Amino acid sequence: MADAGRLASELIARAEIASRVLVAIAGAPGSGKSTIAANLCEELKRHGQRAIVVPMDGFHFDDAILNARGDRARKGAPHTFDVASLAVLLKRIKSCEPDVAIPLFDRALELSRAAAAVVSSHEKFILVEGNYLLLKLPPWNSLRPLFDFTMMLDVPEAELQRRLTHRILEHGHSEAFAAHWIETNDMPNARTVLGNSLKADILLPN
Repeated sequence: MADAGRLASELIARAEIASRVLVAIAGAPGSGKSTIAANLCEELKRHGQRAIVVPMDGFHFDDAILNARGDRARKGAPHTFDVASLAVLLKRIKSCEPDVAIPLFDRALELSRAAAAVVSSHEKFILVEGNYLLLKLPPWNSLRPLFDFTMMLDVPEAELQRRLTHRILEHGHSEAFAAHWIETNDMPNARTVLGNSLKADILLPN
């Protein structure tokens, strides 16, 4: 597991006198992005820093749109996110605009809740976590210049499959559903991340 304390100290040292630092925490599905982002956020706060997590998942297209486009079975693939709106949000945050509302994805409801949290102008470290933040394919590659520091989680495929299976079963689905979803959706998405992402500032075994 990545050492959140060490990462926090490195970020603080790199940030120096910057008023705002956007950090990308990227990785395949099941790599532990949300856990590391949450732990790193808490460590930064322990060091007296202002920090907040901004998840990429809030920019999922709604199921109604995916159904209309025939993309519901590929929910979570790169083309099922509103990348343009994510880019606009990150630019607003980077400019230190006050009280920027962000959407959050509700896994229980399987939908995004608009304006579910707010990034104030006082937050210094903005920890953006998501699968495709470092994807070198358009339109995702437009995001890379917005980040001041980047991390990529490095997890073997077998471990990703184990974690993904556990997560799907925890949500009440059958083993057959889990196996099918992972084979046709999660692992293709994972291979897209692993094979088509730009080099990060730090590669984190997790």
